[in-house]
This record gives sequence, C-alpha cells and structure tokens, in this order.
Amino acid sequence: MKKYLNDENKGQSLDHSESFYKKMWLVAIPVVIQNVISIGLNMIDILMIGRVGEKELAAVGSANQIFFIFSMLCFGFYSGAAVYVAQYWGTRDIANIKKVIGIDYAVGLSLAIVTFLIAMLFAPNLIWLFSRDKEVIELGAEYLRTVCFSYILISITFVMVYNSRAIQKLKAATIINGVAIAINTILNYGLIYGNFGMPVMGVKGAAIATVIARIVELISFVIYIYIHRNHPFHGNFKELFSFDKIMFKNVMKTAVPVVFTEGGWAAVTSLTFVAYGMLGATALAVIQVAEVVANLSQAVYFGLGNATAVIIGESLGRADTEAAFKFGGMAIKITWGLNIMVTILLITLSRPIAAIYHFNSETTHLLILVMIAWAFTTTPKMLAYVLICGILRAGGDTLYSLVVDLSCNVVIQLSIAFFSVLVLNLPLYWVVALVATSDLVKTIICYKRYYSKKWMNIIT
Repeated sequence: MKKYLNDENKGQSLDHSESFYKKMWLVAIPVVIQNVISIGLNMIDILMIGRVGEKELAAVGSANQIFFIFSMLCFGFYSGAAVYVAQYWGTRDIANIKKVIGIDYAVGLSLAIVTFLIAMLFAPNLIWLFSRDKEVIELGAEYLRTVCFSYILISITFVMVYNSRAIQKLKAATIINGVAIAINTILNYGLIYGNFGMPVMGVKGAAIATVIARIVELISFVIYIYIHRNHPFHGNFKELFSFDKIMFKNVMKTAVPVVFTEGGWAAVTSLTFVAYGMLGATALAVIQVAEVVANLSQAVYFGLGNATAVIIGESLGRADTEAAFKFGGMAIKITWGLNIMVTILLITLSRPIAAIYHFNSETTHLLILVMIAWAFTTTPKMLAYVLICGILRAGGDTLYSLVVDLSCNVVIQLSIAFFSVLVLNLPLYWVVALVATSDLVKTIICYKRYYSKKWMNIIT
C-alpha cells in the first residue's frame, strides 16, 4: 500500500512538472520574444540617438523616466487585475474575464489622460528633476511633449498584451508587437537623421516615430480581437462595462497594492536616476545604455515571471494549492540557473557592446565598468522579481508584496544611492553595485514568505 501511494505521488509530481514546463514554454517564449523585440528596439533607439550626441541621449533618457513610471503603474494595475483573469481562465469563466477587461480599460485610460496632461503642462520641470543642463532640459521637454500622445494609445494596448499572457494566447500579440517595433525602427532611422527623404528632426523625430508605431499597434489589436468573435476579450460595451461595484472593489483590492508596488518601485528607480544625474550628463548617458543592455539580458526572466504567475494563478483557480507551491519552487530553481548564465554573459559582452557606441575613451571605460557592476546585481534583482511578480502576486499576496517592495526600495535603495553620491562621492559603477543591497534584503524576506505558504489565496 505504501509503495502504491509513493508511486501515485511520484506520478502526480511528474504530471505537475510536465504541466509546468509545457505551459511555461507556451507563455514564456512569446513574452521573452516580446521583451527582446521591445528592449532591442530601445537599444537601437539609444544607439541612434547616442550617435547624435551625449546630451541628446541624456535628454531622451530623462524624458523616458516619465514613461517608465506610467508604464509601471499600468503594469501594476493590469498584472494585479490579471490575477482574476488567470483564475477565471482556469474555470473558463469568459463573461467575468470580459468584465475585468472593462475595468482595465476604464482605469487605464483615466491614468493615461492624467499622465498626458502632466507631461504636456510640466515637461521642462519634469526634465529638470533629472538634469540641470539647459540643453538637456530643452531637448527632453521637446521629446516629452510629443511622445506623451502615445500614452493614451499604450494604456489600451497594454490591456490586451498583459491579459493575453493571462489566458495563454500570445501569438497574435507577439506578431503585432513585432510589426509595430519594426515600423518604429524604420521611422526612427528616417526622422532622426533625415533618411528616406524625411526631414532631420533629431529627438523629436524619435518621438514622432514612437507615436505612429503605437497608432498602428493599437489599430491592429482592435481589428484582430473584433474579427475573432470567439476571442475572450471580444465584447460589446455592455459585456465589458457591466461589472458591479462589488467586482470593481474586489479587483481594486487586489490590483491597487500592485499599482503602489510598481509605481513606488518606478518612482524610486527614477529618483535613483536623479542620484546618477548628480554625477553629470555623461553618467546619465552611460546609465541609459547600461540599463537597456541589462534589461535585454533579463528578458528571459520577464517571460519566466509571467509564465509562473499565469500557471500559479490557474492552479489556484482550480484550488490546487499543492501544485501552485511546487510550481513556485521550480521557477526559483530555474532562476538560479539563469542567474549564472546571464552574469557571465554580461561580463563577457561588456567591452564589445561599449565599442558599438561612439563615446570618448573615458565614457566607454565607465560604461564597461557599469555593465560589469550590473552583471553582479543580476542574482538579487531577478530572484526578487520572480518571487514577487511571479509567485507572491499570483497567489493574491499583493499587500505583503507592496510592504516589502516599497520599504526596501525607499529605506535601503534610495538612502544608499544618495549617500553614495553625495557623501561618499563614489564613482557610478560602485553606486550601481551598492544600490542592489535592497534587492538582496527583499529576496531573503520573500524566500521566507514563499516557504510559509501564507501567500496562496483563492480569490475567485
């Protein structure tokens, strides 16, 4: 009898493992492709703008901090609400999925309109937060007042992108993202430098290219969803917006802590960017390049985190807490393996990547050292990411995630960033390395939370 039970448990364990890897590939690969394409485009943007000048690159980098905060707020709300979508998808409750999509549209558009108005009215003031250089402020404000039109478009597109991950239907979203990014790249090449008979517009040209690409992206998504009448997101006004106060309140209860987590993290990251800016325009240009390279190398983690969240959410939707816990452990093991490979890769590629940019020798050397420093921060950063975004949030443990994330970011990260710059007068690469202390503390705390199993909540 004991042998039978052991064999049965072993069979269930294998089924769980096979199910996890199958679904992980299904969700993770398209997400990785989306992120590689998107971040790769950002790298091309930076390369193109960087060839115009360091101040232009610093200006665009500063302006993009506003988009970064906005996109993280969207990500926070949509990923928090997607906990419901994933669990509803586990029981194939399409009617309620449509209502959550409607809530996403309403909240996302409201957020986009507010951000758009702030960017239009206070562009120079916002750029001033990151740089005191008059030319950087002027160029950054010009870029921001154009690119902010894309925020309204993105708020709608992101609803479809993030929730496509929750229902594990990513093929169309990946293709549409790829087409939009290709358009953006071509238009950048034309409008920044004046190729293809287009005017030379510099940073403003890059902003216009982004807006046009986002228009094409949104139109493509709308056409795709409304041609496919059986798509879970296809719905008329009544189906999308017939959610009641109780449902809205429940979704907000789960999503709002994630909004504060992501919004707080984005704000702290941008304030850390302010600390880097105190080291000069060169530091801003270098950190912009290094950050994009690091994000590109970390794209696979974004896929793993999204896939883990979807799989755990679906398991909890079926009330299978044992599988949810097991899947979380498997994701952590995969993260450790990736950490070793990515760290070695970043160190190896630091010099070849720095050689691509036409910086002077001093700036190039600084960029290499910063990328090496960033390589060693990969392990705590990505463990914290997968634990919080892939595991704890998927279990509806959003309030705990908020407290841990914000307290570590504000108390540890910001303090170290400004203390390192203003008091210790450390070079940029040491500041980057020390700032990762907050991720190390965060990882230790979240490890304990995972093993406590208190994060597993069935909310639908």
